[in-house]
Formats: sequence, structure tokens, C-alpha cells
Amino acid sequence: MTWAVLISIAGLVGLLISGVVRPAIAFVSLAGAYLLLGLVDAPTLLAQYTNPALATLLLLLLVSLALERTPLLDWLSQRLLKGNERTATARLMAASAVLSAFLNNTAVVAAFLGAISRQKRIAPSRLLIPLSYASILGGVTTLVGTSTNLVVNSFALGSGGFELGMFQFSLVGIPVALLTFGVLLWRAQRLPAHPPEDTADKLSYFLAADLEAGSDLIGKSIEENDLRSLEGLYLMEVEREGRLISPVGPEEILQAHDTLVFTGEVGKVQALQRFPGLKLFGNQADDLLATNLVEVVVSHESELAGQTLQDVDFRSMFNAGVVGIRRGGKRLEGQLGHIPLRVGDCLILAVGSDFRQHRNIERNFHLLSGSFKRPQLKRTESVLTLAGFTAVIGLAAAELLPLFHGLLVLMAGLLAGRILSPAELRRRFPFELWLIIGSALAIAQGLENSGAAALLAHGMQTLFAGYGVYAAFIGCYLMTLLLTETVTNNAAAALAFPVAWTTAQAFGADPMPFIMAVAYGASACFLIPYGYQTHLMVYSPGRYRIQDFLQTGLPVSLTYSAGVLVLTPIVFPF
Repeated sequence: MTWAVLISIAGLVGLLISGVVRPAIAFVSLAGAYLLLGLVDAPTLLAQYTNPALATLLLLLLVSLALERTPLLDWLSQRLLKGNERTATARLMAASAVLSAFLNNTAVVAAFLGAISRQKRIAPSRLLIPLSYASILGGVTTLVGTSTNLVVNSFALGSGGFELGMFQFSLVGIPVALLTFGVLLWRAQRLPAHPPEDTADKLSYFLAADLEAGSDLIGKSIEENDLRSLEGLYLMEVEREGRLISPVGPEEILQAHDTLVFTGEVGKVQALQRFPGLKLFGNQADDLLATNLVEVVVSHESELAGQTLQDVDFRSMFNAGVVGIRRGGKRLEGQLGHIPLRVGDCLILAVGSDFRQHRNIERNFHLLSGSFKRPQLKRTESVLTLAGFTAVIGLAAAELLPLFHGLLVLMAGLLAGRILSPAELRRRFPFELWLIIGSALAIAQGLENSGAAALLAHGMQTLFAGYGVYAAFIGCYLMTLLLTETVTNNAAAALAFPVAWTTAQAFGADPMPFIMAVAYGASACFLIPYGYQTHLMVYSPGRYRIQDFLQTGLPVSLTYSAGVLVLTPIVFPF
């Protein structure tokens, strides 16, 4: 049974790396298998999903929904990009790091992302990678700075019965962040300077055709004219007498002088030649289209990830049509409805009049451009929310009130003041993260009960027996770093913690440096964009290549790792 458990863990890592299944499904399935095999019992399994540290993490993420709607982030984003490029970059990085130490770094990056993408003075590609990396460096300095630290806190409570302090991470995190900042600022000057995509570039996704008087298509519906089943093209909108019909339903009756706007493989123009009375390359719709476009990035919370537009019936879901998809620096071609979407994909949407009323927009997208804006708190609401959060963090840091208690009281106040609503909490509840961490805690219990944890500890002790506990510490850090570059950061922390904990026990060492190795290692995602959600957020808006992350991230990762490996054993002795 012991070896079967180890093989199952290896299989889990393989599934996460391949991306064949979503992490939540993989973790829950393995936890369920351990339950059926008797490696964990039902009360133990259920207890992991109600772990107090995990509940604190969930509360923090829900409270952050109000914090990200305060005008503070938008106000800052409009004032940071002044001065020369180097000064603006440094100012942006500093603000991102400081805010990410206390706010959800995804919300921080999302707030700055739109402002950076819309401004024309500095190429967004010179700013977005530094923004993402700085948010990581700020996040590792406090308990609440990143969900990864709170995940590690959940495991520390489950395995050792103790919780980590609010600023325990700062002792190593702040010096390492300051050291790495200089390297990041140096590398930022070597990022590509891609000019922002202008309206003409976005309209190149479209193909417009005018419907001439006398055409056989007039008086018939879109469905009757077979305009919905074209090879490589998709009828997106109809311009009629100065107004747009968007999206176009199959029952829409065509009229003389309509301008039909298609998207998809615009090179397949010959597909329209079989329709009499269509005059190609009409240009009257351009101005209307330019005011009807919204550019968004698929968020890590989105239910669209892994789905095609056809699978989810995108048009009905958002009253919008996708006219273009960009992944990194590449504009995707082919039939857009059949392309599986990924987190971080940039979508150009032609939206209907009620697009902004759809409540699922914030969960699925980060806005880059367009007239639609996130709803913001009023000034009084914003001040009260920020003051309440500051008080909770201060009381927790002073050990006067547990963080969970303070966040619960703050949540009650936000609900009572109607700053947050139960419906919003239901829409944005981080179910996948809850399932991953709860299942990972159960899997860790199964490792211990099966004897696999003891076998791992013996293996680590044998491997590093001739080199000492410091070598084992380095090994745990590098293992976590490798995992976070290949799977998600939270999954990396969940997989690495049991190994680090049992290794510390095998050497008879204090577990704290090993715990910190996992925490800092799980946030050390600087090489590949797929392991961290903020990297995916900036990947397509910056039109980056993997090479851009590697060239910038390698010296950053080396500097960060050197700082962690030197300072952690000094601050947290073995």
C-alpha cells in the first residue's frame, strides 16, 4: 500500500503538469480514492475542509472582493506612470509590492492592468512583467500577501498544531524582495517595446460586406440564408441605418443596405462569393465597431478555461461575440468557436447594449479597454472598508484578535452595509481553491497513515546523509520551486509541504526553516508564465513570448533563490 500511495502522488503530479484535468478534479479524486481505500476516514476527510487556517484564507479572499472595488487602486494607477520610463517602472513596482503585501495580488495586478494597457506613453510590454513579478515579491513578505502563504499556514496548523505570524515572513521576505528589485529593474530595460494594439489592428479581425438593393437575401432571416454555417467565417453584427444589431440572432430579417460584419478566418473571403448582392469590404461599419469593442483577459476564476465558445454558448452567456483571440504575442486563427480557451487569453468582444449588466463578467474577465468599468464603492464605503481591513490586520499582527475573528466581523459589517451581497459571495466563492487545499490536507493525512511519509523521510535522510540538514533544506526548496514552475503555486505548496515536514522530522531539525522553504519556493515562479495567475494575466496584454519570461525571470529567480537559501537558516535556525 505504501508504494501504491507514492505512485498515486507521482500520477497526481503528472496530471497537474500535463494539464489534462483541472487541479481541483485531480486533488478531489485522489482524496476520494484514499477515503475508499481506508487511508483516511470520513470525519478526518471532512475536518480538512474546515481547517481554521483554510477558512481564514477563504474569508480573506471574499473580503478582498470589496477591497478591489475601492477607488484607491484606480487612483494610484493614474498617477504612477509619470516621469521617465525607468522612474515610472520603479514607482509601479514599489506600489505593486507594497499593496500586494496586504491585498490580493491578483486584484492589484488587475487594477493596474487596464490603466497600463490604455495609456500610450510607455509600451505596456515594458511594464507588465515587472508589475507581475513585483506583486509576487510583495506577497511573500506577509501572511496575507499571497494565498500560498495561507496555504502553508493551513498545513502548519494541520501537521504541527501552530499558526504562522502575520509578519513572520517579513524577516526574510523584505530583504529578499529589496535585493531582487534591483535585478528586476535592470532586466525590465531589456523587455521588448511592443506598441499598443490600436483600433485599426483590432478591426483587422473583421470582414464587412454591404447588402445591395435587389439581393435575393433581402427579406429572409439569417437562418434561411444559411449565413450561420459558413466555412471559417461567423456573422457577428449587422449595421443598419447607423445602428448596430449585436449580437445577431438566427431569426433576424435582412434589409437592403445592411452591412454584415463577419469574423473568424477573414482570409476565407471566397465563402461569401456564393451569396448574390453582397458587396465586399464595405467600410461604413468601422466607426461603429470601434465604439463597440471591449478587450478582456480570461481570469483564473473563469469557468471558460478549457471550454470552447461553442461549448458554453458564449453569445447567450454574455450578450457578446468574440471577434478575435490573442494568446501571448500570437493572434489565433481558425474557427474561433472551436478553440479551447485558456486562462490569460486576450479576447476582443463586440458587445451588446446590456453587456455591463451581466453579473458574471467580473468573475470571468479582467477588463483592458472599452467603455465598461467595474462598479466602484462610494467614498464613504471605501474609507470604511479600508479602515476596517487595516484594523483587522493591525489587531492580528499585535495578537490582540485572531485574523479569522477579525475577518469574520469585517465580513458581517460589509454584508450589513450592503457593500457586499450574498449573491456576489456565491458568484465569487473560490470553490476550486477550497477543494484543492482541503483535499491536499486529506492526501497528506493519507501519506502519513499509509507509511508513505515515513518512507519519504527515510529516503530524504539517506539522500542527504552525507551532506547534512542544510543540503536537505536546499533540496526541499528546489523541489518546491520546480513544482511551482510546472504546476500551480498553491498545488506546489500542497504537494511539497508533507515532504518538507517529514524531512525535518527525519533530521531531528526544527521544521520552521523547511516550512519557510516551501512558502518562499512556492512563490518563486519567475521562469514560465503558466504557474502563476498574475503572469497569465499579463501574458497576452503584453504580447509576450515564453522567451521574454525566461530572459527576465532567470536572473530574478537566481537572485531570489540565493537570498532565500542564505537568509532563511540564519533567521530560522535548524
